[in-house]
Amino acid sequence: MKILLTGSSGFLGNHLRGTTNIKRIVVRENDNCDHWDCELFTISALNGKTDWSDAFSSIDAVIHLAALAHSRASTSDDYQQVNVDGTLHLAREAALNGVKRFVFVSSIGVHGSNTFEAPLTPNSPLIPDNDYTRSKFSAEQGLKQIATETGLEVVIVRPTLVYGSNAPGNFGLLSKLIERAPFLPFGIIKNKRDFIAAQNLADLLVRCATHPNASGQVFLASEGETVSIGEFTNQIARGLNRKIIQLPIPISLFRLIGRLTGKTHLVEQLVGNLHVDNSNLKQLLDWTPPHSMEEAMSQLNKGRK
Repeated sequence: MKILLTGSSGFLGNHLRGTTNIKRIVVRENDNCDHWDCELFTISALNGKTDWSDAFSSIDAVIHLAALAHSRASTSDDYQQVNVDGTLHLAREAALNGVKRFVFVSSIGVHGSNTFEAPLTPNSPLIPDNDYTRSKFSAEQGLKQIATETGLEVVIVRPTLVYGSNAPGNFGLLSKLIERAPFLPFGIIKNKRDFIAAQNLADLLVRCATHPNASGQVFLASEGETVSIGEFTNQIARGLNRKIIQLPIPISLFRLIGRLTGKTHLVEQLVGNLHVDNSNLKQLLDWTPPHSMEEAMSQLNKGRK
């Protein structure tokens, strides 16, 4: 199975770039890739008009990571052009050129941002509530239509929070906080959240591209080890060789501060629940994460910028 990879210069792409089966990677014209020992396909931009001529020679599957992520400077039109139009154009061109499978990295956020008491499943309601997650939802719907029309085998992966060295977003912020502060306020928070290491997600995506049972499926990507925010930050601290003390701050105080500061969404990402049912990964793909959370966290100091 020979795979075309988009988003190769990003955080997760770095973990996939040297993987067996990756035959060709897509790069932007301004990407610094002189040191990459792999076959390159260069594009000027990702949108509904990208020229994919000759991109799919000898390619069996596409893993599509490239996307416009959360950005205050981006508009709904920006998300539409990149995450929807760009994705669907790529999938159509792949199908027309004989590519068998298309693995799309979506977002767990398509299920909404509320606190979920019961585990999410692939069939849980889809209620995206911002421009980014709405674009991912729209791309999912469009890909399913393309699959129906062309026979392209679409696989949708909705990752939980992805962690690892130099990870962006909330994990990067937590890591910086742990490096600078000896105290954290999560001592009595007993929430349930799922996570996945970048190494494990990379391994899963290749399995989704190559396993016959993945065709047409939706997977909620996690390691299947639900932990509290206190346990998770303790693991980060051990990975960074830092000692921290967890203070016993009530969850009600967190939520009060969130309402007063207009940061309710951020607070819920820390103290709320986001537990997923990933059982179909084992049942259909015979996949279990190759690295434990402790093993993955032990790599945090390697390659940090």
